[in-house]
Amino acid sequence: MTPSSSTSPSSPLGAPLVPPSGKVMACIDRSPYAEAVCDFAAWSAERMTAPLSFLHVLDATSGNVPGDRNLTGAIGLGAREDLLERLSELDEERARLAMEQGRELLAGALERARSMAPGLEAATRPIEARQRHGELVDALLAVEAETRMLVLGKRGSSSAAQHGHLGRHLEGVIRAVSKPILVAQQSFAPPERIMFAYDGSDTARKGIQMLAGSPLFRGIPCHLVYVGADKPEARNALGNAARALEAAGFEAETALVPGNPDDALPHYQAEQGIDLLIMGAFGHSRIRHMILGSTTTAMLRRCTVSVMVLR
Repeated sequence: MTPSSSTSPSSPLGAPLVPPSGKVMACIDRSPYAEAVCDFAAWSAERMTAPLSFLHVLDATSGNVPGDRNLTGAIGLGAREDLLERLSELDEERARLAMEQGRELLAGALERARSMAPGLEAATRPIEARQRHGELVDALLAVEAETRMLVLGKRGSSSAAQHGHLGRHLEGVIRAVSKPILVAQQSFAPPERIMFAYDGSDTARKGIQMLAGSPLFRGIPCHLVYVGADKPEARNALGNAARALEAAGFEAETALVPGNPDDALPHYQAEQGIDLLIMGAFGHSRIRHMILGSTTTAMLRRCTVSVMVLR
């Protein structure tokens, strides 16, 4: 969904409607979110006619590799050499098994994606599967230049059971990666209604440009929701955003609702049967390069549907 800087016809917000390039990058692990991540990624790649790449990161801090359980360093100077050798062999075996498990996970993702979107490879090129060692954020930054959109689960394997919380890598990924990020829940169904949390900020206006210029959600009714006082500037902002989407072929419905965004947005989502929420990462925050916007964090924690986060 990343907009291009090339010259082309513009939307009412001045957005260049040029199809961007790059891959849908799906980050998978052993968490219960892996299947939904796979399905969302395959669906998205098919909608955008984009190449699809699956990435599995062997991260020592997450328990996927044995680096945080290396036992040899705890052995004293008087330890027997054969015990050191056995412990070293155990570490190597754990690393080997983690790599093999990751390869099996990637093979399963490839099979699932090909089953879900059988025409994808013919339309683009073979679906990729990659395995990397290191920190998750570093691995994603290494492939950011070739990424059009990132898909990952709300929580990873090390924090999957911590309901009501975000995965420990998620905020770091959103701060670091500048591409659109789809944060998946544990189940997938093609969205039938989407909602854009529009606050009139620069991030929100750019988000409307991205949405208008991408085929990902085209043809799916979009609710533009502004939370705040009913003022002329708010209505004008909503009207401009709606016209930009309608010019790109969207069916756009606007709503100006009072209250606190942390409460009003989930209530509207549930009341209207919204399947997917789109919002900016930072909004108006002065320290937006350091922490996520409070509303974005609250929505990621509380929302029961998948969330697309835009930079």
